[in-house]
Amino acid sequence: MVRTASIFSQILALVDRVAFRRLAQDTKANRFTKKFTAWEHVVSMVFAQLAQAKSLRETCDGLQCAVGKAQHLGIQNLAKRSTLAYANEHRSSALFQGLFTHLVERLPATVADRPKKKFRFKNKLVSLDSSVITLCLSLFPWANYTRTKGGVKLHMLLDHDGYWPSYAHLTEANCADITVARTLALAKGSVVVMDRGYVDYELFGRWTRDDGVYFVTRMKTNMAYKVLEQRPLPPEKGHLRLDQVIQLTSDTAQKQCPYRLRRVVVWDAENERELVLLTNHLDFAADTIGDIYRERWQIELFFKALKQNLKVKTFLGTSRNALEVQLWTALIAMPLITFLRWRSRRGWSLSNLVALLRWNLFQYKNLEEWLDNPFDTGPGLPDHPLARLPGFDLGQLPKLSAAEAWPETWIPRSAAVGNRVSLGSRCRSSIASLLRRIPCSSVSSSPCGPVLWSGK
Repeated sequence: MVRTASIFSQILALVDRVAFRRLAQDTKANRFTKKFTAWEHVVSMVFAQLAQAKSLRETCDGLQCAVGKAQHLGIQNLAKRSTLAYANEHRSSALFQGLFTHLVERLPATVADRPKKKFRFKNKLVSLDSSVITLCLSLFPWANYTRTKGGVKLHMLLDHDGYWPSYAHLTEANCADITVARTLALAKGSVVVMDRGYVDYELFGRWTRDDGVYFVTRMKTNMAYKVLEQRPLPPEKGHLRLDQVIQLTSDTAQKQCPYRLRRVVVWDAENERELVLLTNHLDFAADTIGDIYRERWQIELFFKALKQNLKVKTFLGTSRNALEVQLWTALIAMPLITFLRWRSRRGWSLSNLVALLRWNLFQYKNLEEWLDNPFDTGPGLPDHPLARLPGFDLGQLPKLSAAEAWPETWIPRSAAVGNRVSLGSRCRSSIASLLRRIPCSSVSSSPCGPVLWSGK
């Protein structure tokens, strides 16, 4: 039985508070702060994401309603709307960016049986892509994108071991994808899969020559090349059309990437088209190269889940910093939710887990048990007297101990289906015994029956 921690509190416990305090010092997040600290700001914004709060009012009022439960979140001051709006605009988003980096580095190391990619090769497989989050240009005039729309671009690196978001970066919407790709430092032996927007001879040459990184991408139609070797294809793989070893022949390619590459042509039966793939890995089977590129669709599904289940399309502020704070908070929520899916044996979909978390954030239940069986996990009893039912300490009813407030042990729904009559009779007898203990001076007569009153 969980007596001192709600589900939301147990989720926040995944954050290393010592590392967070160090991060707050490095980013000067608590500089000039009187009451509303950096941790209280993070808790409020994560609550807005998990509870699907639509406005500052819903965020603040939702926390205010959790009487006696917010103290378990490690916060002392619940923000007003103006305080939260001011913090979103002025507290640097670098704090939230650093917290995201801390989580994506720390959480996978705490799981012994982390999900693995579906391929048998030992190389690390990652997907690289970006997605534009469109904005209203009249509300966000600083976010220039097109003549009629504003926007920001989210660049992501998705690790296919458990589909874990291992890197994120926010830029202007008109920033080229290749600009961010050139700044990445990938582990030696990694296989990165990406679309044609990342074709760059200089980057391909550096990955092949210095970094030992393998890439799989689509080949542009205007790329000049010569065929060095024609490899045979297995007869049972009818979707494979060509497997060639080539060398790029343009002047720029000869200077920046003068290495042997591989051209694989695969038939896409679903869309009825040929996919011409380019890679610097010469040893994988041609069928494996095609499956690797098909796996790139997982990062598209990640962007879809992010936009559908978290608050990244409506915003709590219009300044650049407020927008970045909310986007980084959504990215913080994604690894937390993914980590919970890893620890569960239920096989949650992300949308179902987010939906049920929204209604159970302040339930006093064991998180591990709730993840495995959310419908038959018994409620805990919080120690705060205002949360004990019945008998709120408002001068109407006598104070009750925990055993008196909960006279019967909670029974799972599955075990109580055939015993509804006895449970109902016990509840009625418990209520009757409580009413007999009410002082006579607290009961008055009315046309509708006895009424409890609090005095003058």
